[in-house]
Amino acid sequence: GPDPGARLRTGAGASAARRTRMLELAVKTLLAYLLGSLMGALLVGRARGVDIRELGSGNAGGTNALRTQGKAFALAVVLIDVAKGWFAAAVLPGLALPGVPLDPALSREWLVVACATAAVLGHVYPVWYEFRGGKGAATLLGVLGGVQPALLLPVIGVWLGVVVLTGYVGLATMLATAAFPVAQLLRDFGAVPLIAFGTVMTAFVAYTHRANIARMRAGTENRARRLWLFGRRSASP
Repeated sequence: GPDPGARLRTGAGASAARRTRMLELAVKTLLAYLLGSLMGALLVGRARGVDIRELGSGNAGGTNALRTQGKAFALAVVLIDVAKGWFAAAVLPGLALPGVPLDPALSREWLVVACATAAVLGHVYPVWYEFRGGKGAATLLGVLGGVQPALLLPVIGVWLGVVVLTGYVGLATMLATAAFPVAQLLRDFGAVPLIAFGTVMTAFVAYTHRANIARMRAGTENRARRLWLFGRRSASP
């Protein structure tokens, strides 16, 4: 007859495997969130003695950094925010951490998506800075470079095209984010994790830019006049 002890050992083994899988997923997702919470604008701002959340639009992102602190400050901010997003998506999922073995049964694609999402959430809601962060654009760009670098070209192309035609950086960011899942669908219809990630990020970036949407509807949104095709013409008397 069946061996009750064998069934118990099999059940215990399966339970241990599930715990190992959840351990890797939980630890790496948490680390990605904490990494995302390291805000470039606030780290660079601390060195300069400013908090850009108290200046300009109050957003701890690259655009507000450029408007209030200049090009060098903004460049440093963007580099930090892009780099942390790339590391969270491209490197962290494959790292063998002490006490956290790699689980071959854990879907690498979904682990990458979990870490990528956590990094963006960390940037927008940073635990180190009272959950007051940026809008996620630069970190998301780094994440996209980590999960699917081949699609950076259409994403950046959409962003540039929208800015040139409208002058609205926020609108460009939202549409460029939406371009990612569309491009991924055209490239590989079966890449469900990446398509799901892109769809969720499209909705999330629209949410983080809700104030920009309101200002565009009211006609009070700032435009990037140096990039806007019609900027010089509209600015002239």
